[in-house]
Amino acid sequence: MSPLHISAISLISLILRLILTVHSYNSPLDELSKTRRRISHRTSTPEDSTLHVQPGSSFKVALFSDLHFGEDAWTEWGPRQDVNSIKVMSTVLDEEQPDFVVYLGDVVTANNIPIQNSSLYWDQAISPTRDRGIPWASVFGNHDDMPFEWPMEWFSSTGIPPLHCPVNASCPGESEGGKGCSFKGTTRLELMMNELKMNNLSYSKFGPKDLWPSVSNYVLKLSSTDDPESVVAYMYFLDSGGGSYPEVISNAQAEWFNRTSQEINPNSRVSEIIFWHIPNQAYKTVAPRFYAHRSCIGSMFVEKVSAQEAETGMMKLLEGRSSVKAVFVGHNHGLDWCCPYKNMWLCYARHSGYGGYGNWPRGARILEITQQPFSLKSWIRMEDGYVHSEVLLSSSTRKE
Repeated sequence: MSPLHISAISLISLILRLILTVHSYNSPLDELSKTRRRISHRTSTPEDSTLHVQPGSSFKVALFSDLHFGEDAWTEWGPRQDVNSIKVMSTVLDEEQPDFVVYLGDVVTANNIPIQNSSLYWDQAISPTRDRGIPWASVFGNHDDMPFEWPMEWFSSTGIPPLHCPVNASCPGESEGGKGCSFKGTTRLELMMNELKMNNLSYSKFGPKDLWPSVSNYVLKLSSTDDPESVVAYMYFLDSGGGSYPEVISNAQAEWFNRTSQEINPNSRVSEIIFWHIPNQAYKTVAPRFYAHRSCIGSMFVEKVSAQEAETGMMKLLEGRSSVKAVFVGHNHGLDWCCPYKNMWLCYARHSGYGGYGNWPRGARILEITQQPFSLKSWIRMEDGYVHSEVLLSSSTRKE
């Protein structure tokens, strides 16, 4: 057997071992806690888009952002980072015991995944949440449906591509059925279809068919279990583009939000919370360069805001609604702050994954929603258990 074949077998073996490790890693979770969560959510079904909070208790949400599963999947380094990301999420989930999880984009690095179906990596990323019986929702980031980019090292003298094209295929994708050596990647639509088909705890939704982009634009309602008609908060999820779309929340999406919010919350009496991946231009206003205003709360201000390409009306609508409490984004791995802006807060999550750029410690932003009166509090839980940057986002004391 040639040295090349030995190296290929060793590499494949390593990747399989690491994938098995990802699936097998599961920190101990108290059975009583599992039972409590099942009872707490037995009246919550993804079909009706309603989550429930118990009377007298709070509703806790964990935000996982920029996990970047599948990065450098053909190397020894890549699969190890996925294992590390699983450990980060497991630590946060076991320490915080959230009622709900939001995957805030860039769940996978699709441009680095040398297989047709990146849903395999997406499934690994949500496994710590699913294994604990916690419901979740997701939005898409700019890397989630990026086209596959051929690594140059595959064409070197020591290159070991993980897939060999059939002899009768003259170029990628020409083999029978488009299979074989095709690296077309997986689209937003395919990722969402797989998540909903395979997971009954997912509250992710398709958007209206005539909306562009349409996949992850939806709203969830948080109500009290003793009075389902008493709404505690609305949570809006929007696709901020990237990958196969421009990096922007389109005017069509803004109009959809306007119609939807006017229909379900016409008098702005119920608090509203917004989630998308790429920060908009307003984030540059509160942090124009490498610094933020003194009223911001966070621990990382080490890079510039990488914003959407344009403003097309969404922010103006949010500014006009007194019910909007906060917007949460990811994308910039070196930022984790919350800054007051007009009638709301603009917040970053914390880089949760070991994939993606930056060597800063990983963690997750936590939200805690209470009712009667409404309160929205947030803090960051780190991978080592440390908690910092607590902020009351429902405070009426805000500055422009």
